[in-house]
Amino acid sequence: MHIPSGDTAALTILPFQEALEAALRPSPDYDVTQWLYVPNTYTEYRYILGTRGKKPLICVGINPSTAAPGALDNTLKSVERVAHSNGYDSFIMFNVYAQRATRPKDMERSRNETLHRENMAAFDYALSLSPAPAVWAAWGNIIEERSYLIPCVRDMIALGEGRGARWFTAGARSKRGHPHHPLYLRKDSPLDPFDAAAYCDSLTVK
Repeated sequence: MHIPSGDTAALTILPFQEALEAALRPSPDYDVTQWLYVPNTYTEYRYILGTRGKKPLICVGINPSTAAPGALDNTLKSVERVAHSNGYDSFIMFNVYAQRATRPKDMERSRNETLHRENMAAFDYALSLSPAPAVWAAWGNIIEERSYLIPCVRDMIALGEGRGARWFTAGARSKRGHPHHPLYLRKDSPLDPFDAAAYCDSLTVK
């Protein structure tokens, strides 16, 4: 379990590009030809965790927990299974907000604009890895945990439009209309088209 040490405003946030350059260099901890892990050390935030391939599926959760290369949690194991069963050779786990917190209720109350900006740079990079990026919305009801999360998704949608991204969901929507979380999906769960912009417009942020 990861409990944040405090608000990320107290941290020195490593810019995504700088963190990516470090992550592309050989590591004694994992095989960089198989994994993409940014930052490449365990920190209070994570931009990207995924496997390398020519046809990645970008899965979008709310915020990262404890997973790392070679030590996937049950959610990430489910993401990998669903990606492969839908014809993708790799997956990229991205999150609407980059702060690590196993329990979403422990997330900071206000958005750190620096962290958000660098997280959007990470999303744009993830989109650039494919000529036709596929983005799986998989955040569940947790999207309601903080009022700043839907505005973060709107920023992601805008970036995706510029990259020709296609959005998907897997499994039935929740009673409140949110995309299904990956944890309890069957490995062969098919991906269905998702109008992310219309979904955001239908929500009232409290």
